[in-house]
Amino acid sequence: MFGIGMPELLVILAIALIVIGPKKLPDMARSLGRAFNEFKKATQEIKDSLDIEDEVNEVKKPLNDMRDNFKSSWNKNADGSGTSENIADSAPAPPAPEAGADAEESPQTGGRETEAEPKKGGDSGTDA
Repeated sequence: MFGIGMPELLVILAIALIVIGPKKLPDMARSLGRAFNEFKKATQEIKDSLDIEDEVNEVKKPLNDMRDNFKSSWNKNADGSGTSENIADSAPAPPAPEAGADAEESPQTGGRETEAEPKKGGDSGTDA
């Protein structure tokens, strides 16, 4: 216990008994015990909060890395100094339109015109 042996402890208790007095010594010991207990609780709470902060930092690090990578690629594309990839280029391609009953013959497409390729001539997809 802090490098204090039995003889040193007896000397400290004898001095405390003389200074404090025999009537107040038990009350003083109780209050010291409570103070040490509160100190232990406070240090344990600090340790727990530091552990929680470490866990939060472990989770935040990959997220921050992803954010930084995203920002750097976004800035490269916005400046035009990056690759020719665009965010829209990374999106999946839309499914090919199916040949439906409303498809008409078109000389430009080799036979069929779909909704993705609107008719030329003002009318946008209505058969009137």
